[in-house]
Amino acid sequence: MTHPASDIESLFRPEIQQLSPYVPGEQPQGGKFIKLNTNENPYPPSQKVITAIQEAAAARLERYPDPLGNAFRTRAAEVLGVEPDWILCGNGSDDILTILTRSFVGQGQKLRLPYPSYILYRTLAQLQGASSEEVPFQPDFTLDARFAEMSDELRLIFLPNPNSPSGTMLPPAKIAAVAERLTCPLLIDEAYADFADTNCIELVRQNPRLMVSRTLSKSYGLAGLRFGFLIAQPEIISMLRKVKDSYNCDSLSLAGATAAIDDQKWLASNLQKVIATRGRMTLRLRELGFEVADSQANFVWCTRRDRPVQPLYEALKKDKVLVRYMNYAGWGDGLRISVGTDDQIDACLALLASYL
Repeated sequence: MTHPASDIESLFRPEIQQLSPYVPGEQPQGGKFIKLNTNENPYPPSQKVITAIQEAAAARLERYPDPLGNAFRTRAAEVLGVEPDWILCGNGSDDILTILTRSFVGQGQKLRLPYPSYILYRTLAQLQGASSEEVPFQPDFTLDARFAEMSDELRLIFLPNPNSPSGTMLPPAKIAAVAERLTCPLLIDEAYADFADTNCIELVRQNPRLMVSRTLSKSYGLAGLRFGFLIAQPEIISMLRKVKDSYNCDSLSLAGATAAIDDQKWLASNLQKVIATRGRMTLRLRELGFEVADSQANFVWCTRRDRPVQPLYEALKKDKVLVRYMNYAGWGDGLRISVGTDDQIDACLALLASYL
């Protein structure tokens, strides 16, 4: 006996039925593509990470992992200048975002985010039966004054810094001023902060409602590992442990993450290469007539006033180069191009020059 799709859909909560699923960047399974569409690091991770994972795999996988990831927390605390009890480990920073939304935002309440930014924030609010309030950036990607206004329903704010898709960054002093006007928690999503000139970790010491999330997917070249973490004051971390899955990070990811953050020499070398390539591609894209925001991330946001950019995206894809075409209602569209290796970027820039 078969059942109509509408009958199956009715089994789900109304929030799930109405949800528009998050659409990630394309992950080609066949053919040879230059992949510049999902902000992955173009270089393989530290060899120490591979060794640590192999050793963990040869150890006792029949045992549960450390539920708190204490080895990672201890080493990360040393690197970041905090104490271990200021750190919560997650299965990617998306896991951290989920834990925070479940912890602070209830049904009928409100989560605030800037627009345009990471669209998963909106999805997390919907899953809670909550609303998402999007406050548009100013044209130069600074915050509108409304972003710091409180309301009775507002329970949590997500602020990506550097932002995606723009790559732009707000100075810590500006964020501190916003936080002083708020009575709800403010999460600064620093997925790309290692590529930036500054970060907001010091603000967490000054304000207990401020938190910072990080990921190893970008700067450490570990998008396939799925590991992120939160930095917050210990009282916040203690409460969030009640909400996270019991064993939200597996033994292999914990081993790899600990080895990664321990290898700061590899990180410094990698950042130097990515930032140099970012600067070179920004200059060339501007020479080709693109308007390119000054990026503090491992990608650049490119727009044009003289022609549509979607045909350029489609032409690149036809020529086996994937970039991200993004169109934001009420804001406009553009191409988000991840920083690849020099050879990859040279190929992409050459193709764009030939189209123009």
